[in-house]
Amino acid sequence: MPSAGGGRRGSRRMRRDRIDDETVVRLGLDATGTGREVRASGPEAADHEPVQVAVADLAPGPVDRARVVDWLLLNGFSYFVDSEGDVGGLWQGRLFYFLLFGEHEEIVQVRGQWNRDITIDRLEEVLELCNEWNAERIWPKAYTRVRDNGLVQVYTEVTVDLEFGANDDQLADVLQCGLSTASVFFDSLDDTYPDPLRSAP
Repeated sequence: MPSAGGGRRGSRRMRRDRIDDETVVRLGLDATGTGREVRASGPEAADHEPVQVAVADLAPGPVDRARVVDWLLLNGFSYFVDSEGDVGGLWQGRLFYFLLFGEHEEIVQVRGQWNRDITIDRLEEVLELCNEWNAERIWPKAYTRVRDNGLVQVYTEVTVDLEFGANDDQLADVLQCGLSTASVFFDSLDDTYPDPLRSAP
């Protein structure tokens, strides 16, 4: 799949910043940064087991395709890798790609494509639907493309710049947001343009 932004994919990995002493104390980490037990205080303290907190689970790290695949596998999602190395999959019959852009692949984009094409005669009304969605909601960005054969395809994008990295929970939030918000928009298109083949004759 073609890359956006024209940037060449880099191979330099970003470093993890050292957590400052104040954060170490607040999170209950030891001086080595590997973590220590954190105990609850107050009357209910006896009912709580100590919790182990590790820096590796909290500190942001560089994002790469391996981490995207790990998230897909963790959630039991099927996926594929295309000839250009981009990761994609199908959700409710809709095609999604998980793309990395930027000089150091620090920009994460979840791009969805509606599983139906629209005749060019409906382009204006579909554009109006996309514009209304974009004006009222932050995610996803909705837009159209006209194919060479004159049919219209509808896409969504959730794009986040993770220049300073992300921990697992933060990356999961971005990926899940891309899937869930796009699915809501595509469902609204299904309601507006019911598939006649799904109805009984």
